Amino acid sequence: MLDTSARLLRLLSLLQAPREWTGTELADRLEVSTRTVRNDVERLRALGYPVNANRGSTGGYWLGAGAELPPLLLDDEEAVAVTIGLRTAAGGTIAGVEETALRALAKVERVLPSRLRRRVSALQEYTVAVPKDEPGPRVDSEVLVTLTAACRDRERLRFRYRTHSGEPSARLVEPYQLVNWGRRWYLVAWDVERVDWRTFRVDRLTEPFATGARFTPRELPEDVVDRVRRGVSSAAWRYTAKVVVHASAEVVAARISSAVGTVRALDADTCELHTGSDSLNGLAVHLGLLDLGFTVTEPPELVDLVRRLSERYGRAVAR
Repeated sequence: MLDTSARLLRLLSLLQAPREWTGTELADRLEVSTRTVRNDVERLRALGYPVNANRGSTGGYWLGAGAELPPLLLDDEEAVAVTIGLRTAAGGTIAGVEETALRALAKVERVLPSRLRRRVSALQEYTVAVPKDEPGPRVDSEVLVTLTAACRDRERLRFRYRTHSGEPSARLVEPYQLVNWGRRWYLVAWDVERVDWRTFRVDRLTEPFATGARFTPRELPEDVVDRVRRGVSSAAWRYTAKVVVHASAEVVAARISSAVGTVRALDADTCELHTGSDSLNGLAVHLGLLDLGFTVTEPPELVDLVRRLSERYGRAVAR
């Protein structure tokens, strides 16, 4: 039989599972009596863990939400995932969470067993982040909290917005979802005054506040979803390009992510790729990495650049 401390930790681990346990089930797992289970539940409650219970033959125990966050038990996979997530957050694009993420990361890594610390270190050492042409815009964490709460509560939002051309405006919207696309955050919403769906870049959005007015959710039409997806991807780029790729749409789609661009089939062996980048040189490199034949149709600057690169590469192997 486990001693009291070890038994409490085992009981806490069971209660953290997303299910309800009967007293008999817990007693069988811990190899104790149901009376001991009841006593251990009271001990956990005294330590601040919100253990809920239903009375009766069909009742059971489960861990609920309390006023404060008690210590949590993580299995190996969860501990690795949390550590990687905190490392990503510490260097991410959400302003205001880097220091907090670093403090939490230090606490987690301090207690990681050596076997898990080696796994995390290996992931960090043998994975390389691709350098960005320029740093992505940062958004305030409080702004994201306000937006996500309004999406959850179906509450109308007001905010100031600056368009791509720099024109300021005041917006009243019904928010639906936040999307992290590439290096930017976007809010998908119904614009009340313009009576249409809109996608707003969160880094261009200021002074958001919930009005308190609830709204009835609308069904997002499929064609609007596709239009939003295309609009978000093109808005993220300084340069956009249209390229005819000499391969099927299925082959090209398998080699790129949806954040890179959209693919439209022209025939069984040819497709059109709409893509972009903040750098023409970077765009030319990515097209070459497709390892497929292609023809650039626009923009003219990219056509000229690819022509110059092809001549340069030709001279490099002329001898």
